[in-house]
Amino acid sequence: MRRSGILLPVSSLPSRWGIGAFDKSAYEFIDRLARANQSVWQILPLGQTGYGDSPYQSFSAYAGNPYFVSLDALIDEGLLCEDELQEFDWGSDPERVDYGLLYHNRYIVLRRAFERASQELLSATSKFALKHADWLPDYALYMALKSNFGLRSWNEWPDEGIKLRKPDSVRHYRAELEQEIHFNYFIQYLFFTQWSELKSYANSKGIRIFGDIPIYVSLDSADVWAHRELFLLDEDGIPTCVAGVPPDAFTQDGQLWGNPIYDYDRMERDGFSWWISRLRAAKGLYDIARIDHFRGLDSYWSVPYGETTAQNGSWAIGPGKRFVAAIKVAVPDMDIVAEDLGYLTDSVRELLRFSEYPGMKILQFAFGPEGDSEYLPHCYTQNCVCYTGTHDNEPVAAWLELANDATVSFAMRYLDCSKEEIPHRMLRAGMASVADLFVAQMQDYLDLGAEARTNTPSTSEGNWAWRMKVDAFSDELICHIAELTRTYGR
Repeated sequence: MRRSGILLPVSSLPSRWGIGAFDKSAYEFIDRLARANQSVWQILPLGQTGYGDSPYQSFSAYAGNPYFVSLDALIDEGLLCEDELQEFDWGSDPERVDYGLLYHNRYIVLRRAFERASQELLSATSKFALKHADWLPDYALYMALKSNFGLRSWNEWPDEGIKLRKPDSVRHYRAELEQEIHFNYFIQYLFFTQWSELKSYANSKGIRIFGDIPIYVSLDSADVWAHRELFLLDEDGIPTCVAGVPPDAFTQDGQLWGNPIYDYDRMERDGFSWWISRLRAAKGLYDIARIDHFRGLDSYWSVPYGETTAQNGSWAIGPGKRFVAAIKVAVPDMDIVAEDLGYLTDSVRELLRFSEYPGMKILQFAFGPEGDSEYLPHCYTQNCVCYTGTHDNEPVAAWLELANDATVSFAMRYLDCSKEEIPHRMLRAGMASVADLFVAQMQDYLDLGAEARTNTPSTSEGNWAWRMKVDAFSDELICHIAELTRTYGR
């Protein structure tokens, strides 16, 4: 079935309280998607953001982002008052998220809501915690411990007993930090309850939620602290090697992500059970899920710990077909997309064929001067997802300003248009392609430039902050997108 959708992070939705959330603007965005004949809303990972405010550096592979909890819903439930929220500074720019202000203010108001929660609500929270006992107690304790130890990562905690999760220490801190642990339960209950309602609403409107599963987890996470044996760490909890990607034409130093690397041999001995649990959790959150950096399952770039760039890394063999076969048996009906971008080899392509998952085609990568790119629309098969660009690309208007003359010239010939028409023609080319799914960044429909870029790889500041204006997704734009969609049978 031919489909089309829009990529817009939840954080990029308009909101009165500093960042997009599961509130009225999210429901209105779904309504507008439906009116525009779109059937997919692609988002970024929903996890709690850590280093660099990145959704790919989360404190948990399972927990939701407290910033996405709707404060308006808490007002409606009598847990917060509008007037008290107006007392806080949520940022002066409606088109940017101020994460510093969010960190200082959001938790204050969430704690007030927790203090006012009824016994019935607290009882529902406790039942939720029992239902998610496979991850939530570890996460809630981890976040309580981080607060207790000045926000440091677990491998820097001064108490060796809790750092190493010795049973006596775990019991001690569970008792000492009980209130903070229950506060974290409460936030997660709100997050998952509100998200479930929002996703159900989207599905009722014919909109499928397309989510994202980061391939790696952060060293500063409950996952690594609770499952040290699954990662390549030394006895002090320091990674022996970390993840990244090698130098290429775009980054001479490569990208040093810094995430610990899995001990795939250890994981394979129990049938990749940790990964299977993670995928099943994602299946409950999303209708479609993208496995980030899929090529890393074939082989991955391993950088010795302590390096300041990714230059001195080397390729290591990943779990490949054994991993894919295991998850296809365990979650056979999960709708997965493989992010097969980056340095591709014959073995990566073979793994993609073996998986039968759709890969990704990026139109911004198509127009090299040679004219033989696999990202050109006439090279596609149906089993792929076509994009104008991903969250790691600039909007098309900004890409066009940076593109060299040869690239622009070829794009003009291929799309049969002037330079100024390229962004619009690129959207049409994606819609017209045989790809089963076409997704465009919201910024491309809004004709925005570099100021609206979501993320610039290899940088740690200024990312994940762009927000859409309240009235940007206008009736006129809805009609335009709806007409494009009808024209190309999506």
